[in-house]
Amino acid sequence: MNRSIEERAAVHAALADPTRLAVVDDLVASDRSPSELACRLDVPSNLLAHHLDVLEHAGVVARFASAGDRRRRYVRLRQDTVAGMVRTSPPPGSVLFVCTHNSARSQLAAALWRARTGSAARSAGTHPADHVHPGAVAAARRAGLTLEGTGPRYLDRAESADVVVTVCDRAHEELAVDASWWHWSVPDPTSAATEAAFDAAVTDLDHRISTLLEASATP
Repeated sequence: MNRSIEERAAVHAALADPTRLAVVDDLVASDRSPSELACRLDVPSNLLAHHLDVLEHAGVVARFASAGDRRRRYVRLRQDTVAGMVRTSPPPGSVLFVCTHNSARSQLAAALWRARTGSAARSAGTHPADHVHPGAVAAARRAGLTLEGTGPRYLDRAESADVVVTVCDRAHEELAVDASWWHWSVPDPTSAATEAAFDAAVTDLDHRISTLLEASATP
């Protein structure tokens, strides 16, 4: 993305505040609701709202409505705007991806994580479907991945993983999530059930993983 000097200056100014930089660092790994950010960073909600206004005006974050309850709002980092300007810890060794039906997004996320990081990844659902969606299988194949032998299964809260990532708003809101969990608000491709929708989910997930890897390598 080619940005003007004025736009770049606005981004740098927005990131010059320690609280706003902490918000951005947290959003590298996970979308968050304003209440989650306020709790994690110990910032009063009214002050956080101001900081989010500044970040949004500079094009650093975007706020959007939940696809689950339609009332909650989430904050997402506009990663292309701050590429090379933020950092995070090295990616976790093992990840558990969770969505509602465990038939598309979480399956694709786990396959991408294994392919991009070489680390272990599993997936599960809060209300598993009977089978992996054929559209997800086809999208995985187009991306050079495979979902063979990975049928949907129930989430077992007792199983261990370095990080748990919810990849749909409904699952994130249904579960009593731990503060250490990550959330990636990825639109459900099974709603449209088109090739483009499944490919968009793959692109979104792949971009998030790539951003984590790049941010963890930033000096």
